[in-house]
Amino acid sequence: MERKMKDYAMLMLKGMGMGAADVVPGVSGGTIAFIVGIYDELINSIKSINLHAGRLLCKGRLREFWKTINGNFLFFLLLGIGISVFSLAKLITYLLETEPVLVWSFFFGLVLASTWFVSKDIKEWNWKTVSGFLVGAVVAFYITVATPTETPTHLLFIFCCGVIAICAMILPGISGSFILVLLGKYFYIMEAVKTLDLVVLGVFAVGCFLGITSFSHVLSYALRRFRNVTLAVLSGFMLGSLNKVWPWKAQVKELVEGQTIVVEQNVLPGESLTEGIVLMLVGFILVYVLEKISARKA
Repeated sequence: MERKMKDYAMLMLKGMGMGAADVVPGVSGGTIAFIVGIYDELINSIKSINLHAGRLLCKGRLREFWKTINGNFLFFLLLGIGISVFSLAKLITYLLETEPVLVWSFFFGLVLASTWFVSKDIKEWNWKTVSGFLVGAVVAFYITVATPTETPTHLLFIFCCGVIAICAMILPGISGSFILVLLGKYFYIMEAVKTLDLVVLGVFAVGCFLGITSFSHVLSYALRRFRNVTLAVLSGFMLGSLNKVWPWKAQVKELVEGQTIVVEQNVLPGESLTEGIVLMLVGFILVYVLEKISARKA
């Protein structure tokens, strides 16, 4: 795809949106990629990082290698993601602690609108697509109610966390950050980002790289051969994940394997109701505008 400099600037902004989403436990960068119309290109570009591309790189055929992996697209997208993650990590975690209702309200509107617009791309609703939608919704809902666990900080486990979390990050509706919460490593990784712990970040990044390059082949094949069913499953993922991004929550202590942990439970709307509804609408309208822009470009 031929792009001008302003297109790459916009691509970097889209990457920043994905990075901001990936920092928040409950919102998927894959959802943002779907919203801004780059999901298919993202998956296919990642899939192109394979043995053939590796051989081109080893032979010094850099121009062919860069073209094969859609290098310009990946570079500016990853640049935006990186800028967002490293600049917003402190801000997002701060806002989640100080203004959780407002943050979750905005993302609730984003995810709700995304569910609607992704499901509109399904060309035919039948028993396969309906079943896929229900399976996706149930799986995502179960993930959101699963109890976070205490896990080791061994580098091998950090590597495995990277493999698992990155697969979730490119799935709309399933948050890689929330998977890290379930694995007990969200705040550990966020602390590594804030303190620039290069060892932990390096091991985690290697796990992410291997996970995403492998899983992208599965997603690309599914979108190419079973697009309607795959979109139905992804839409279900997003619908089920709304349980996690519901803005009004109460902290409840639970006894798990002899240890007392604090978990969040959804409650009826209370504080900041008006502000929450306004931000939900802002999130919904933002997705609507982005979807219209993407459709016009397509």
